Amino acid sequence: MGNRGMEELIPLVNRLQDALSGIAVVGSQSAGKSSVLENFVGRDFLPRGSGIVTRRPLILQLVSACKEYGEFLHCKGKKFTDFLDICKEIEAETCRLTGSNKGISPIPINLRIYSPQVLNLTLVDLPGITKVPVGDQPADIEYQIRDMIMQFICKDNCLILAVTPANTDLANSDALKLAKDVDPQGQRTIGVITKLDLMDEGTHARTILENRLLPLRRGYIGVVNRSQKDIDGKKDIKAALLAEKNFFLSHSAYRHMAARMGTPYLQRILNQQLTNHIRDTLPAFRSHLQTQLLALNKEAEECRQHDPDDPARKTKTMLQLIQRLAGDFEKLIEGSGDKVDTVNLSGGAKINRIFHERFPYELVKVEFDERKLRQEITYAIKNIHGVRTGLFTPDMAFETIVKRQIARLNVPCVKCVDMVSQELIATVHQCVSKLSSFPKLQDETERIVTIEIQEQESKCRDQVLLLIDVQLAYINTKHEDFIGFTNAQQQYTQRNKKNLAGMAGNQGVAPPSSLIVIRKGWLTINNISIMKGGAKEYWFILTAESLSWFKDDEEKEKKYMLPLDNLKLRDVEKGFMSSKYVFAIFNTEFRNVYKDYKCLELACNCQEEVDSWKASLLRAGIYPEKVTVDELGSRDPERSFADPQLERQVETIRNLVDSYMNIIYKTIRDLMPKTIMHVLINSVKEFISSELLAQLYALGERAALMDESPEQEQRREEVLRKHAALKEALAVIGDISTSTCSTPLPPPVDSSWIQPSRASSPPNPTSPKKSAAGPKPIIRGPAPAAPLVPSHAEPLPPSNTNGLKQPTGQSNRVPSSVPRRNPPAIPRVKQH
Repeated sequence: MGNRGMEELIPLVNRLQDALSGIAVVGSQSAGKSSVLENFVGRDFLPRGSGIVTRRPLILQLVSACKEYGEFLHCKGKKFTDFLDICKEIEAETCRLTGSNKGISPIPINLRIYSPQVLNLTLVDLPGITKVPVGDQPADIEYQIRDMIMQFICKDNCLILAVTPANTDLANSDALKLAKDVDPQGQRTIGVITKLDLMDEGTHARTILENRLLPLRRGYIGVVNRSQKDIDGKKDIKAALLAEKNFFLSHSAYRHMAARMGTPYLQRILNQQLTNHIRDTLPAFRSHLQTQLLALNKEAEECRQHDPDDPARKTKTMLQLIQRLAGDFEKLIEGSGDKVDTVNLSGGAKINRIFHERFPYELVKVEFDERKLRQEITYAIKNIHGVRTGLFTPDMAFETIVKRQIARLNVPCVKCVDMVSQELIATVHQCVSKLSSFPKLQDETERIVTIEIQEQESKCRDQVLLLIDVQLAYINTKHEDFIGFTNAQQQYTQRNKKNLAGMAGNQGVAPPSSLIVIRKGWLTINNISIMKGGAKEYWFILTAESLSWFKDDEEKEKKYMLPLDNLKLRDVEKGFMSSKYVFAIFNTEFRNVYKDYKCLELACNCQEEVDSWKASLLRAGIYPEKVTVDELGSRDPERSFADPQLERQVETIRNLVDSYMNIIYKTIRDLMPKTIMHVLINSVKEFISSELLAQLYALGERAALMDESPEQEQRREEVLRKHAALKEALAVIGDISTSTCSTPLPPPVDSSWIQPSRASSPPNPTSPKKSAAGPKPIIRGPAPAAPLVPSHAEPLPPSNTNGLKQPTGQSNRVPSSVPRRNPPAIPRVKQH
């Protein structure tokens, strides 16, 4: 069967699970997979019940030893000598992740069993293939289990134990179909036929077990497990193995091959095949081990020299960690070309968005409150004149209104500082999470830096308010961009003329500026009724003149083009059951915006996208909702009785205020990012790089700060254990004789009778149906393929990886109860 070196290698491989996946046990639900594993061990240790019981992969490592006990990877150092406790622990660990209502999880449970009754094997017990979801199982349970199985059997260094009950149609075995997908040459697949004792009277599986009917390259091995009655009656596994032996010896169809049947023979064959498989993959296996060893050498040396009580080491480690923290923080804020995150925005990118999208939008919301502004101007003029009738526009009214408008900027400016501060705290938390190996150091570092950010935030807030006070201190009417009293009325008149001219010449060619694209992206039209198709996602293009949307981002099929004239923007509250963030566009003249809709509700996946779209719409001239001059006239009773002279004065001051506030907005938009960057962000960066370490030293608890977490200590032990196992494995491999005695791989057989699970070929209606003991049974075809996702255009007939077209009679419609997902991908298998 193999030399001693090869036998010694298997336990080492058990300790190197990343290098070899062992033997994956695959089969349909209730096929007898768990019973086969229990027979290997000779003990009852796996959970029992109806329906799906194995709901997480169980990586079972069998190690031949003098004593009998079990160990779980998640229970370090605890030995289970009672196999009933092992069963309870498997059930508890399964329920911990999957719940108690039939849920599944791909995260494996690792169990190692030491026993004098076992041969060295590594097996993976996988959930049984099922079709119909029950309990908390998702609607696509079949595809999730296939995904889980594929993660193990697609590897070239994994043997496949395909378990099929004898009382089912072997040609439709789910296990053999999956094995065919990843192992078309049959070099890694071993067939196991269970429940031979449950076949109908007068039938048998002799031709199958002789590998003459429905052949496999490595053939089949028959086993007889305990029945449910035997299990309930606590029948001993040793007695069951004896009954299995007697069954084969006494059965007329199996008597001549009884020596090649049964669980003990299967166990020896698997041990031999695993040994052979390691020998065949030895060159690649050696290379893989050497690569892992080189990668671990430096870390293992550090772990070996680690002295937890060495003060010099603690000081050096703390210094390195804080320096790394300062570098990581600066990279996240300033940006970096190495290790660029392509999934999430960094802290610096988010702060940039606050500066140039969120803050300008908050300013505009303050800027455009037309009704209130005109009312304030009117009251200011009247109060300045008092009982007299003023002939001239009062300067004091302009200065009073301007100061009130400037003072309103306090709120958006302080809000901007708060948003940046919160983003800095989030960035620090992201950087400090890398100190998790030292929990106390992590907590203290985050606390100290957070306090510093809050202190600098207070200083920055004071500095920002000082900027506002500086603008309030002196109203500079000599500014080069200020229009002055003389030009105020003239500008208003010219604006009106331009508007009239624009309306008259609207039918001409669009100016070049209107063709500039401001933004593109996906948005969902949220307020389309279900009767008209419901909410749909479209590709939107915003220019200076219009908002257009297309079917997709190829921009070939335009759905609608909406001119931007008289459009305004308003917020929409998020629905109770909705995960979308919504804003609306409406027409100020109460016209329909789109078809028979008064407003267009547009939805995004997150608030950041909403803010970004709002900022882009501001650039295009679509401002937040406000009260227009006409609406003011209809709502303010004093407005309709105002004399023409007062109206002219109000309009003049309104233009002056607008001109001066444009200067203020421009100045604030420019100075705010500079102030926050200087006072807050740069100060925090400087603190982390130069003062943080000193404050940590000042705590006087340097030794306690550098206490490692239990996880870090376990990781160091795991690194040393793996490093030693790798070195030992390479030493054993070096001593293995190249002339290892083993059974050669059988020649290829015609396995075309197995229909791969990914194929969709229809059954052959002309083939007669046969029993297990007779000629070749009918091929009923594979399980249904994953539902196809419907598209808007007429789909082409799908084809599988073998180029087989889908039958024309198969519907392309997706059942409502089945998620829209494809079956798991089949990895490309190397041809031998």
